[in-house]
Amino acid sequence: MSAAAVHSLWTTAAEPIAKIDAPKIEYGQLSPTLIVLGAALVGVLIEAFVPRKSRYYAQVFVSVVALAAAFAAVVALAAGGYGTTKAHIAAMGAIAVDGPALFLQGTILLAGILGVFTFAERRLDPEAHGNRVDSFAAQAASVPGSDSEKAAVKAGFTTTEVFPLLLFAIGGMLVFPSANDLLTLFIALEVFSLPLYLLCAVARRKRLMSQEAAVKYFLLGAFASAFTLFGIALLYGYAGSVSYAKIAQVVDGTVTNVDPALAGTMGNDVLLLIGAAMVVMGLLFKVGAVPFHMWTPDVYQGAPTPVTGFMAAATKVAAFGALLRLLYVVLPGLRWDWRPVMWAVAIVTMLGGAIVAITQTDIKRLLAYSSIAHAGFILAGVIAASPDGVSSVLFYLAAYSFVTIGAFAVVTLVRDAGGEATHLSKWAGLGRRSPLVAAVFAVFLLAFAGIPLTSGFAGKFAVFKAAAEGGAGALVVVGVISSAIAAFFYIRVIVLMFFSEPKPEGPTVAVPSPLTMTAIAFGVAVTLVLGVAPQYFLDLASQAGIFVR
Repeated sequence: MSAAAVHSLWTTAAEPIAKIDAPKIEYGQLSPTLIVLGAALVGVLIEAFVPRKSRYYAQVFVSVVALAAAFAAVVALAAGGYGTTKAHIAAMGAIAVDGPALFLQGTILLAGILGVFTFAERRLDPEAHGNRVDSFAAQAASVPGSDSEKAAVKAGFTTTEVFPLLLFAIGGMLVFPSANDLLTLFIALEVFSLPLYLLCAVARRKRLMSQEAAVKYFLLGAFASAFTLFGIALLYGYAGSVSYAKIAQVVDGTVTNVDPALAGTMGNDVLLLIGAAMVVMGLLFKVGAVPFHMWTPDVYQGAPTPVTGFMAAATKVAAFGALLRLLYVVLPGLRWDWRPVMWAVAIVTMLGGAIVAITQTDIKRLLAYSSIAHAGFILAGVIAASPDGVSSVLFYLAAYSFVTIGAFAVVTLVRDAGGEATHLSKWAGLGRRSPLVAAVFAVFLLAFAGIPLTSGFAGKFAVFKAAAEGGAGALVVVGVISSAIAAFFYIRVIVLMFFSEPKPEGPTVAVPSPLTMTAIAFGVAVTLVLGVAPQYFLDLASQAGIFVR
């Protein structure tokens, strides 16, 4: 065979292979996430190269500037119409830039800034060996109570790597509600979960309890991640794609071109139902819905309180955003299948969280069960399966997250010789000892209870209204009953603070730095503004309530 013939064979064989296109990334539209992750990498470099004395200030500065810049980028994208008319799928189909994504990203970034403020607080404990101390272990790697730990405290070491960890977690949370395919969803889940597992383990006081909380969270989180991943594999087998749009098409039966290799399993409803159930289960675990809530009280109690506040607020926002997108964009064709299951989950979550909270004697565990009950209330809005449902959930998440961070920031202020005084009996008579702190905490508790003129009432009203209009009237009745049960234990704490005698050996209220004061003041302001004049924010949420498909 001549060389020319061989050459022609090669060329004819090679012709049909199309050239591989370089990925097309819209950096401007992904800028909020990129800014945060870039700053997290800068934080890692600060840990490596900046002298120990200056690290704290450098980390706090970088974190706050990055989160503020990312928030400005979200506002700019929203002002540029990316939440409404220009909403589209960016990053080659991996990320959705639309109203719900931008609204939730803005909420997460604001919660993140307040989180940094509470992380950076260094005036609550008395100085140790002439150095100011924060809520985190002096040296996370040393064994609790060991000589190396004592030496680290004496030398004035601080765990400043909590700031880049926080930024990595926020970066993952920004991607999570905007993920538009299942693999991006899973990667974002891991990116924000792993830093949280670490942050739970680095409390300065009660370190063994903190490490136990982290291990519980890690093991259960790993289980939940494995279920999610298995569900993703089954959904891929069902639809032949991990893209939300493709899966939705196969569910609706509108898919046109079928890969012959996948035709055998494609459209097999068993794969769809089991896969969807597993992915939703992973998301319900992150949200803390019953029966996947077992980690919540132990982790909230054991983790450093600033971490608990941030985690309770931001993780819920990110996970509910992802859950909404999954149910509304991927599985609207399965509505008859997922609504009854979600009904059951919402009912047991609302009642379970409210009833078990009554028996709690620790303020952090009480807030943990209260957050479980709130997950049930938010699920009522998810079940509405209407545009009003989406916007009510967005509004509730924004209102809830700032109340939560504020409430946990107040918990850090009430202290005795062993650190934070979280046992409820220690809070007796707090209203007489320091009326301002007790009054602020009472405002947060009333918002959690959903009393009118607080953000909690506006949020609950919006969610229940959407659920009732969506045909879930019975669910609203259960919601109102569990709200009444929940109101009992919130009011009980208020009565304890204002109407019982202070004990002589009771705790003191530490005077915080302006950082924690800002976080608490912002929480109070949001609570009152969203309660007294919620209409502008409800309108904002309803404009942002349309998913791009």
